[in-house]
Amino acid sequence: MMRDDIFQLWVYLSASPLFALTATLAAYVLAVAIARRLNFHPLANPVLLAVLFLSVGLLITGEPYSEYFAGAQFVHFLLGPATVAFAIPLAAMWHRLHRMRLALVVGLLSGGAAASLSAVLVAWALGASRETILALIPKSITTPIAMGITQAIGGPPSLTAVFCIVTGIFGAAAGPALFSRFGMQSRILRGFALGTAAHGIGTARAFQEHPEAGAFAGLALGLHGTLAAILIPIVVAAITALL
Repeated sequence: MMRDDIFQLWVYLSASPLFALTATLAAYVLAVAIARRLNFHPLANPVLLAVLFLSVGLLITGEPYSEYFAGAQFVHFLLGPATVAFAIPLAAMWHRLHRMRLALVVGLLSGGAAASLSAVLVAWALGASRETILALIPKSITTPIAMGITQAIGGPPSLTAVFCIVTGIFGAAAGPALFSRFGMQSRILRGFALGTAAHGIGTARAFQEHPEAGAFAGLALGLHGTLAAILIPIVVAAITALL
């Protein structure tokens, strides 16, 4: 009897958008639990683990990604409010931000430019298509803004989303180790660098290190997205006109 009830429950959930949302949340909760057991080791990134769990689940069940996304798009919608919410810890540190504004702006512009140019040059050297290069330009910007930028410059937003997630996971995993290797111990610098290079996933990693690092990572994420949304379409349009 219990087996029949479980089967009926599975049939109901698998045919409902609720299934995709529940699976997404369950995968992330499980990923966070594993990461916590491993003391949040850089390689045990909750986002990476959740993506792996969901990918295996989709392969086993044969669920098309389009149907899964239709049910889980509520999580996608929350990316925007989550990005805006990073302003909360920044408000408590406004006095410190004001004193460091010049250094932060220089670091943001140079870091953002390096992230875009390095990806574009490597892709161009390897013979990547124009669409791939355009999708790579905003890879270090938080996903909702990056997809909008790519659409504005004529690239594929879906490919940008993939690049953003990969960049965030890699930056969050490798960033802290690289900072320690080169003697960067300042929480402000570590957080700001993670937010600039690895957007939301890097910011989440920065909050794991210290609330101060997380606040400055959130600042970098917001400023990088704002400036990039203004500057990248202008720069791409100018380069296209010259070519």
